Amino acid sequence: MKNIVVNCLLLLCITLSGCQNVHRSSSDKPLIGITTAYNPESNSLSVPAAYVDAISNNGGIPIVLPAIESREAVQRYVKTLDGLVLIGGRDIPPDLYGQVPHETVAIIPARRVAFDRDLIAQWMATKKPVLGVCLGMQFANVVSGGTMIQDIPSHIGTDVAHRKTYHAITIEPNSHLAGILGSETAMVYSSHHQAVDKLGLGLKPVAWANDGVVEALERTDNGLGLFIQWHPEMMASRHPNHTNAMYGYLIQLCMQSQKR
Repeated sequence: MKNIVVNCLLLLCITLSGCQNVHRSSSDKPLIGITTAYNPESNSLSVPAAYVDAISNNGGIPIVLPAIESREAVQRYVKTLDGLVLIGGRDIPPDLYGQVPHETVAIIPARRVAFDRDLIAQWMATKKPVLGVCLGMQFANVVSGGTMIQDIPSHIGTDVAHRKTYHAITIEPNSHLAGILGSETAMVYSSHHQAVDKLGLGLKPVAWANDGVVEALERTDNGLGLFIQWHPEMMASRHPNHTNAMYGYLIQLCMQSQKR
C-alpha cells in the first residue's frame, strides 16, 4: 500500500501541480497508469496488487489512477504517462452501446464509467501503448463503437467455463499475440460473463475460446497495445512466463516509444 501511495504522489507532482520541467531521459523506466475500481458504499478506490506487481516486475513504474471527475487530470495523465493498463471489473452500462440490460448485468459505478470512458477515448486517440484486461478490453471495444454479448451462458452456452477458471484459447498465427506467447494456443485464467460482440472501429479479433468467444483484440489503426479477455496478472504464481510475456510486451512498447 505504501508504494501505491508514493506513486500516486509522484504522479500528482508531475501532472497536477505544474511540474512540467521534470526531466525524463529515454533510459527512465516507463510510467504505467493503472485504472481503479470504485466502491460507492465505502467511497473507496482500489486496485488488485497483482497488476502493480506485474508492471513493477517487468520494468515499469506503476501509477495508480483514481477515478475522479476532472477532465484536466485525465488530460495530464494521457500526456504524462508512457503506458496504460485498463483493469477488470463488473459490467459496462448497456445503454452505452444501445441495449437494454440483461437480468445478469451488474453495472460498474457511474463515477468509474465516466472516468474510464473519457480516459480510454483520449488515450486511444494518442495511439500510445495500452493493455486492456477483461473489462478493459470490453470498455475499449464499446468506446470504439462496438457492442457486447451481455451474458455468455444464456446467449452462447456453458460448454466453456469463463468464470474464475482456466480454459484453452486459439490464437491467430500472424498476430502480435502469437509472437508474444510463441504459440498459437494457450491456457488462460478468465473471470467474466460477458464478451465482445460487434467490433469497434480500429480493432480486430486475434484469439478465441472453443465456444467462439473473442479472447483478444489487436489494433488496426497503427495504435500500440493489446486487449485481452483473460487475467495474465492472476497467473503469476502458476504461469509466471505468461504473466511476464504479456506485461513485458507493454513495457517494451513503452520503452521503444520513449526512444522514438
